[in-house]
Amino acid sequence: MPPQAATSEALLAQILNSLDDDKAEDIVQIDLRGKSAIGDYMVICSGRSSRQVAAISEKLVERLKATFGISAKIEGKETGDWVLIDTGDVIVHVFRPEVREFYQLEKMWLPAEAAASRA
Repeated sequence: MPPQAATSEALLAQILNSLDDDKAEDIVQIDLRGKSAIGDYMVICSGRSSRQVAAISEKLVERLKATFGISAKIEGKETGDWVLIDTGDVIVHVFRPEVREFYQLEKMWLPAEAAASRA
């Protein structure tokens, strides 16, 4: 079966499904279109432990390769505190909860009202 077309919306849907399947917590999607050239979407989520963060990230990269034939760039998997997965159109951050709280990426990208409602 040939890989699907990797539109940013198709990537986002696959990423959200994968994160949900692997029990990622507190999944937030941020629309970057028109705000940044780094990608169309950013997804931020948490895993309960370093091991789960690494496992969520590995499975996501495997599923994206199988579905779309793309090799996403992955950084930080060795420590499992904060893993960055760059698919080109969608940037995914998988954090341990304490690390996510420390960096508070959502506050940099979400509108003020949305960030305040998450606090």
